[in-house]
Amino acid sequence: MKTADQKHREENLMKLKKLFSVMAASAMVLSLAACGGSSDSKDSSDSASSDKQYNIGICQLVEHEALDAATQGFQDACEEKFGKDNVKFDVQNAQGEQAMCSTIINNFVSADVDLILANATLPLQTAAQATSTIPILGTSVTDYATALEIDDWQGATGINVSGTSDLAPIDEQADMLLELVPDVKKVGILYCSAEANSKYQAELFGEAMKKAGIDYEEYTAADSNEIQTVVQNAIESCDALYIPTDNTMASNTDIVKNLVIPAKIPVIAGEQGICAGCGIATLSISYYDLGYKTGEMAYEILANGGDITTMKVESAPKVTKMYNAEICEELGITVPDDYEAISAE
Repeated sequence: MKTADQKHREENLMKLKKLFSVMAASAMVLSLAACGGSSDSKDSSDSASSDKQYNIGICQLVEHEALDAATQGFQDACEEKFGKDNVKFDVQNAQGEQAMCSTIINNFVSADVDLILANATLPLQTAAQATSTIPILGTSVTDYATALEIDDWQGATGINVSGTSDLAPIDEQADMLLELVPDVKKVGILYCSAEANSKYQAELFGEAMKKAGIDYEEYTAADSNEIQTVVQNAIESCDALYIPTDNTMASNTDIVKNLVIPAKIPVIAGEQGICAGCGIATLSISYYDLGYKTGEMAYEILANGGDITTMKVESAPKVTKMYNAEICEELGITVPDDYEAISAE
């Protein structure tokens, strides 16, 4: 028979068991609630992330076919990747002016945009000088090492800049000139002295001419006001011209055409827009595709946290031999079958 003390101890033990059961149940409820709260918080976070609107400032140096196509390709890629409602563009044109370019870029920096697209070399250089924190992507830029004065080029800038290059193989452009104008004696290399990447291409093309045993001379214009005089000087002593991917020349092909056609001087162009305006042939890339690739890079940086400092500069995926049928016919130049005609607009 149990004593009074034993009964008392058993009653206390039962009370403790009941208390522990209640505490365990409460802990389980709290744990489930916490898990549910964590899930709700994550869902809310994901929703906020997907609803974020990215503000991108676009500075295009000047209006012409190639740069326009690059800007459009960039915008199309961004809208496809981010969602049309999640990205906003502030598109500005510098009209080829350094001062306007600086004003545009500084406004972007003041507005603290999420990313800057620099369409052409001058906007790229201006943006790189204006900010070291906002990601900058270039497009329609020929050589980043030259533009940014990087001596030990390894494919990435090491700073807040990356992008895409529009450089087509210079040696192949030189071969094109020799193929289409086999009797050439002297080549004039025509470009704007204010564009660093044009000078870079001119030097490479000059080296190719020297290697081929062809005489050459550089003819430079400081701005569009000097083009007519410079072209006139070139056609008086040369029997062919080469124009690299130069924005100043690209915006003034009518001036060049009105001088070279009557003089029967063929022009090899660094890009399709210049060729369509005044050239006989070009090694063409798609500037739309170049801009689109740059838009994909923007998504990788902003949405996926890609490190722009180590992001390799990308090049055009392919090049195509193209010719201006109208000018070739007018100058009596026969074009091989592996060239594609530039579509007449």
